[in-house]
Amino acid sequence: MPRSKEIQEQMRTKVIEIYQSGKGYKAISKALGLQRTTVRAIIHKWQKHGTVVNLPRSGRPTKITPRVQRQLFREATKDPRTTSKELQASLASIKVSVHDSTIRKRLGKNGLHGRFPRRKPLLSKKNIMARLNFAKKHLNDCQDFWENTLWTDETKVELLEGACPHYIWRKSNTAFQKKNIIPTVKYGGGSVMVWGCFAASGPGRLAVIDGTMNSTVYQKILKENVRPSVRQLKLKQSWVLQQDNDPKHTSKSTSEWLKKNISMIAKTFGKIPCGPTRQKLNFLESACPVTSGVKVTQHFRKRTSYQQ
Repeated sequence: MPRSKEIQEQMRTKVIEIYQSGKGYKAISKALGLQRTTVRAIIHKWQKHGTVVNLPRSGRPTKITPRVQRQLFREATKDPRTTSKELQASLASIKVSVHDSTIRKRLGKNGLHGRFPRRKPLLSKKNIMARLNFAKKHLNDCQDFWENTLWTDETKVELLEGACPHYIWRKSNTAFQKKNIIPTVKYGGGSVMVWGCFAASGPGRLAVIDGTMNSTVYQKILKENVRPSVRQLKLKQSWVLQQDNDPKHTSKSTSEWLKKNISMIAKTFGKIPCGPTRQKLNFLESACPVTSGVKVTQHFRKRTSYQQ
């Protein structure tokens, strides 16, 4: 049976107006040229919902029932690395056929969204407790203490972007425009190790590490960069040097060098302990202004040295 033509809203409103004037179904049908069943349906809808406009339609029933939805949520929560394709296969095993995009949308409505996992050091329970104790120990330190702490560390900087995936905004059919691609080179673009520091007032000096770093190289970097950074950042004489427990930082020769040289710069020299077993606190990885100055992107071949 062919679908009947929808009555315009203006006509439905006129039906109600005539009905409110006291006319019956037959009189309204004859006056407006409508079938009596159509007039009755319009009036019944108005009496029930108080309107003659089209109500939201339910559409096709969803294939994902509340029970299936709970199963999806349970599997995705149990193993966050489960892909939507794997969830799709899991539903297929119970004879529920849905597109993987439908699964992603349904999980999104329940608060589960696809995200790149954060990278964090693999820590033992002992080191987790050491970090927690470190945080508790300094929880009530005054603001002046933190503002006069010089944070130092080393980090690796990729010479070509692409080591860390990220999104871009582009229009359709512009995927291969120069601004929308990440250039790659054979055998990788290389990387460079840098030492850097920063305080609450901003980033300090940045030093490129040539070759293998040992205690002697580390002490040379401190000698050339700590004093200028302290002056640049305008730290008070009671400033504190922070470093992690890398063996090069805690070796006997480095400890003696720090006591002898740093105490000449600062009125009071101190070091914030970071916990046992070479606990790594790489603040430079999140201190973008510190390392952004040495990132090389599309002009790598024009550079003649890492320092450039």
